[in-house]
Amino acid sequence: MNLPGKVAIMGGGSWATAIAKIISKTQDNFNWYMRRPDRITDFKLLGHNPAYLTGINFDINRIQFFDNINQVVKESDTLIFAIPSPFLKQHLKKLKTPMNDKFIVSAIKGIVPDENMLVSEYFSNVYHVDPANIAVLGGPCHAEEVALERLSYLSITCKDEHNADVIAEMFRTHFVKTSVSHDVMGVEYASVLKNVYAIVSGICHGLKYGDNFQAIFISNSIVEMERFINAVSPVERNICDSAYLGDLLVTAYSRFSRNRIFGTMIGKGYSVKTAQLEMEMIAEGYFGTKCIKEINEQYAVNMPIMEAIYSILYERKPPIPVIKRLTETFK
Repeated sequence: MNLPGKVAIMGGGSWATAIAKIISKTQDNFNWYMRRPDRITDFKLLGHNPAYLTGINFDINRIQFFDNINQVVKESDTLIFAIPSPFLKQHLKKLKTPMNDKFIVSAIKGIVPDENMLVSEYFSNVYHVDPANIAVLGGPCHAEEVALERLSYLSITCKDEHNADVIAEMFRTHFVKTSVSHDVMGVEYASVLKNVYAIVSGICHGLKYGDNFQAIFISNSIVEMERFINAVSPVERNICDSAYLGDLLVTAYSRFSRNRIFGTMIGKGYSVKTAQLEMEMIAEGYFGTKCIKEINEQYAVNMPIMEAIYSILYERKPPIPVIKRLTETFK
């Protein structure tokens, strides 16, 4: 496989649009799959995504749009998936074209629900893609800041060192710096857990806990994250690297974080259902919480923060006493 070959963006949301902006800086032309043909029609007319990050203008003559997933997979070599994890199976259900000869880049920071698989595991186990041909994007990088060309950092993780370097080069621009890692499982789990913890951070914000407490909360979150990741994938890693701690920090603190926004609404008294209905985007930490809870039944890692948020989101426990009890466990 001659990487990257023809590149395709898979998805039409804000993160997919931000990635398309990056790719437009490094590739002469690329393919873009969106599920809704009306969005493609409007995109071609306006020169920008009609629904997300509308301030990014594209040269549509350099983009070939597809609403047929089989066609875009046939005509592409590297597929960059930026579809929210709860909808991944729904999109792939229509796929009949083999992907075992493609290179997959997962920009999905979540677990495949019901399967309780990391996205890289799902592509490997279900679609028979060689793990050496799967890369994962990690690190602190909000779509909104990419749109504004604010300096951002991405970690490219892949089992194959050469492939990691090639994909890292593909994402490197004047406003995006890249680094490589081989800790695919660790970075993916960190990407899931930071969303879970960001919901708790938002709940605490909604309950009027201040910056002093948030610092303690983040300190305890990274310790819990390290315990879990070391249990499921016991390899050498530095949990303070940007793909772990950096991603947690930006997701827990940023005003762009949809998981923090979701949590803040709950902390202010919204029910889980009402908060979900009012969110314009998916808070993947909601789904990640249940997946991590179920996965941890096998490992029995001590995870009081995850247990607390699970009780709020899925057992409908009131946030105030749950968070109060949680604070007593912090150091």
